Amino acid sequence: MALQKIKVPINDPQNFSFQECLRFLGRSDKECLHYIVEGKVRRMLLSDGEPVVIEIAPGTSAGYLEVTVLAPLNVPVPEAPIIKYITHWWHLDANLQPFYDYTVKDPLLRGLADEYRGLRLIGMPDLFEAISWPVIGQQINLEFAYTLRQRFITHFGYHAVVDHTDYYLYPHPVVVAALEPEQLTPMQFSRSKALYLVETAKQMASGRLSEASLDMMSYEEALQSLVAMKGIGNWSANYALMKYRRFPQSVLLEDVGLQNAIKNRLHLEGKPSMPALQEYTRPWKEHAAYATFYLWRSLLPQ
Repeated sequence: MALQKIKVPINDPQNFSFQECLRFLGRSDKECLHYIVEGKVRRMLLSDGEPVVIEIAPGTSAGYLEVTVLAPLNVPVPEAPIIKYITHWWHLDANLQPFYDYTVKDPLLRGLADEYRGLRLIGMPDLFEAISWPVIGQQINLEFAYTLRQRFITHFGYHAVVDHTDYYLYPHPVVVAALEPEQLTPMQFSRSKALYLVETAKQMASGRLSEASLDMMSYEEALQSLVAMKGIGNWSANYALMKYRRFPQSVLLEDVGLQNAIKNRLHLEGKPSMPALQEYTRPWKEHAAYATFYLWRSLLPQ
């Protein structure tokens, strides 16, 4: 039986680059939720609650990605959840032309559209992943953050071996909510970080924080809801709102990566002050999320 193939449509295909998205997805060798194999992306996700391993490749013509179901074999899987997940993950329903037009007018962003044309804002369709990843990465360098994230996923996430490869799903909030913080500290999570992760999971497991409730909120309502949680500050909340809710006005002024990118672009001697950051970013408005993401991209090797 032939492998199941699924077409995932791309909006604004003239402003989509599979290779640029691939470069961003391949930025860490500690990534364990997806793998890049021979220029294609493989990962496990859920389709109607069942784990499915897929491979994502460019379509044979512009306008769609081609997804191959690698497991389970000989059992057709529902296509709609897979299309929805990948569309959200790769932001395939976006229209980048307004952002690209804006970059021409902004001295800080000028040229980024030409350098990284077609890069979509790679997101996180799982709210718990989107809110817990910035908690994991608080106040540590990115490499160590990826190490902690890898330990968190491999210890507590669903695991399956397909064709001699380990695949994982991000830990479910119910699983993490049942932990004691002391179970995370031997993995080099600080006591406070371990506590925040468990408390965040409890919020989701109990339904006090849910994808459905957050999806109904405006940007300001969602921001206030998240920062009211223990261990979630403005930076963590805006990260989740950018990556999960796709609010275009999300901007992470406290982000060291953004500060360094602006420092590099403007050839400053040191990182810009908060008042200066506010001045640089104030005009971005509905372009803030993509401006931030493209500036992050400028920090990666070509």
